Amino acid sequence: MRVSYHSVHQPKCGVCHKQCKSLESLREHLNGNLPKKNCSKIFSEQGCNYCLKIFENADSLCEHKEICQLPVPVIVESIRIPSTESHIDFSDSANRDYTIRGLEAMAIDCQKVGGGSDGSLDLCARILYEVTGITEAHLRDAMPLKEVREKVLEVLQNGESIGRLRLDGGKGRLLVGHDLRHDLDCLRMYYPDHLLRDTAKYHPLMKTNLVSFSLKSLTKKYLGYDIQSGMHDPYEDCVSVMRLYKRMRSPDHSEAGIGTAIVNHHTQSFGSGFDSMKLRELENMTPDELYMLSKPNYRCWCLDSRQA
Repeated sequence: MRVSYHSVHQPKCGVCHKQCKSLESLREHLNGNLPKKNCSKIFSEQGCNYCLKIFENADSLCEHKEICQLPVPVIVESIRIPSTESHIDFSDSANRDYTIRGLEAMAIDCQKVGGGSDGSLDLCARILYEVTGITEAHLRDAMPLKEVREKVLEVLQNGESIGRLRLDGGKGRLLVGHDLRHDLDCLRMYYPDHLLRDTAKYHPLMKTNLVSFSLKSLTKKYLGYDIQSGMHDPYEDCVSVMRLYKRMRSPDHSEAGIGTAIVNHHTQSFGSGFDSMKLRELENMTPDELYMLSKPNYRCWCLDSRQA
C-alpha cells in the first residue's frame, strides 16, 4: 500500500474491481491485446468505450452513449477587427460566472508558428479561450502580446492579487489546457502550478509509463470524435480540452480519504497517508482500513468540484 498508492480515485474495473494506474491501463484490462477474459466479455456487451463504465443492460448502455459520445465542436466564425480598434471591452468576460460545480475554470490554446532567421523560435500566431467569450476575432491584429497577456491574466485572476493566487488560489480561476507549458511559454506568462489543469500531465489520462497522449488521441478515445483533421484550429482544441477536464472532474468518488487530499491541494503533497503512523498500528489494521487511508500520488480533479 505504501508503494502502490491505491485509492478511491484510481480507475477501477466495473467487473472485478481491479485498481489501475491509468484509464489506458483499464482499457487494456478490458479490451486490450491480453484482456481478462470474463471482464472483456461483460464489457463488450455492457461497457462504454469512451468512459469505460459498465451498465446493467443494453438499453441503459445505448441511452448513455447518446450522452457520452460528444459532437465535433462547431467552429466559431471569426470577424476581422481592424487594428485601430484595439480597445476591447473584456468586462463582461471578467465578470461572468463560469463555475462548473465548484472551482471556476478557463481553457486556453495557442497556435504557434516558426519565427526567427531559421524558424526555430515559437511565436504565438493565434490564441483562443473557451468559456470566457473571448475569441480569435478579438485579438487578431488588435493588440500586442503584452496586452493580450494582461487581458488573459485579468480574466484568470478574477480580481485576486498575485500574492493570494500563489498562496491558496483565492478567487482565481483554473487554467485548463493540453501541454500548458508551451502555451505559457508562448505567451511569456506565469501562472501558479496549483491552478493549472493539464490533460497532458494528468496521470489517469497518461500511459502507464507516464508518457503523454496527444490531444487528438485523447479526444478520440474519451469524447468520441476527431479533431485536427487537416487543420489545427485552436477553438476546436479549446473546447475539446475543456470537455476532457469536465469529464475527468465529474466522477463522484467516495468521501473517505478525501479530506487530507483537499487540505494538501495547494502544497501538492500526496504522501501514502501512512508516514505518521507506527508500524504496529498498521499491522493491526485490516486491508480495507489500509485502503481507505491510502491516497493517490496525484491530485484527482474530482476534488475541484468540492471546492468553491
